[in-house]
Amino acid sequence: MSKNTGATLFRSFNVDDYDEDKYQDEQNEDQKEQGPNYSEVVNFLNAGKNSDALIHILNNPPADTKASRDKASQLTTKVLTSFRGNDMDTAVEGLNSKQIDMLMKYIYIGFEFFSEGSSAILLTWHEKVFAIGGLGSIIRVLTDRSRV
Repeated sequence: MSKNTGATLFRSFNVDDYDEDKYQDEQNEDQKEQGPNYSEVVNFLNAGKNSDALIHILNNPPADTKASRDKASQLTTKVLTSFRGNDMDTAVEGLNSKQIDMLMKYIYIGFEFFSEGSSAILLTWHEKVFAIGGLGSIIRVLTDRSRV
């Protein structure tokens, strides 16, 4: 028969830390404070540097508040609608895989905020991003716990 000693030294980690109700994704503290700078994005758009504006938005995700996420989503939709058809291909090809996944998130969120003519442009963006990111990008976006 075995003895119940109550010793817990055999545990190499605490299983209670992995409780689903207590779980939090690992995030850097400075990442939470970041967000796209509205004036900088508008300056990029006014200068005709749409790709730089898109990269700035994708590299600076919004803070965890709903207001900042909504503002970033509307700003991203504004940037995406400013592109011309032939510029979309070059912009998407210049992105890495994390930026492609972030762009796919913004595209799906853009469908929630209806504005005149944005749905057709977002569908075109979806086609271009899907051609580069593939089905894996869609799966990563739909299963990601963090919100944009």
